[in-house]
Amino acid sequence: MTKAERQSLVAVPLVVLLGAGLAVAGSQGGATVGGVGVFAVAVAVAFVIQWVVFVPSFLARTERFFDLTGSATYILVTLGVVVLSGGWDARRVLLAALVLVWAVRLGTFLFGRVSRAGADDRFDEIKGSFPRFLAVWTIQGLWVSVTAAAAWIALSSSRQVGIDAFAVIGLLLWVAGFAIEVVADRQKSRFRADPAHRGQFISSGLWSRSRHPNYFGEILLWVGVAVIALPVLEGWQWIGLVSPVFVAVLLLRVSGVPLLEAKADAKWGGRPDYEEYKRTTPVLVPRLRGRAA
Repeated sequence: MTKAERQSLVAVPLVVLLGAGLAVAGSQGGATVGGVGVFAVAVAVAFVIQWVVFVPSFLARTERFFDLTGSATYILVTLGVVVLSGGWDARRVLLAALVLVWAVRLGTFLFGRVSRAGADDRFDEIKGSFPRFLAVWTIQGLWVSVTAAAAWIALSSSRQVGIDAFAVIGLLLWVAGFAIEVVADRQKSRFRADPAHRGQFISSGLWSRSRHPNYFGEILLWVGVAVIALPVLEGWQWIGLVSPVFVAVLLLRVSGVPLLEAKADAKWGGRPDYEEYKRTTPVLVPRLRGRAA
């Protein structure tokens, strides 16, 4: 057994413990089913779904359904939380709708991208290793749970607050973030589909103002969700506000920007046009004005 596999075996129970802690804290003061907090049930189901799909995926040595499973988990669990909580006030409907729209869009986009590429090179070294592949699927369970925490906790909260300034501001932030993410993804997809751009990096459209505008949109929309959820959170439920922080840290420090920047540097590093692009274009927050000289 390799060092990476041993580390994965340690990581799995630690990730599950983190999920359990989140579940217990976020369930305080919320709706229950059979004496168990609805939010705790949601977190448990999120993990179980990953493990169920992991089994055939490992046997087939495929990562094709990884992203699709993550998105499906958001959809199924969000709908389940709404039903089990028994509440259909305007704020709950709004939160559920925003999570569902985002999950459907992202899931179809990522699944389409993997289907066109035929594979996801992130998994080349791990899909043949049981402990490493299991760890990745388990971590996805935690990713889904933490990312959706603010929405799921608010959906299962026993408090009801009508549409207010927080809901309006949060919705505007979500719409802006969602629009930026969708436009950035479409611009990059069109750029890559053009044979004339083969082997080149994108520096047009939103990508001329940020090196990762899609990530900026992603972070912004989850900030919007947290703002909408804010008025109904109380006590330990405030742990739900870790959601946008988690998304930002994940994208900026772990699996997003660092990996893509390293890959880009390896491919185009040293080219004058690429180095100029890096020098004049912000990593995340889009520049409002044209590129600096």
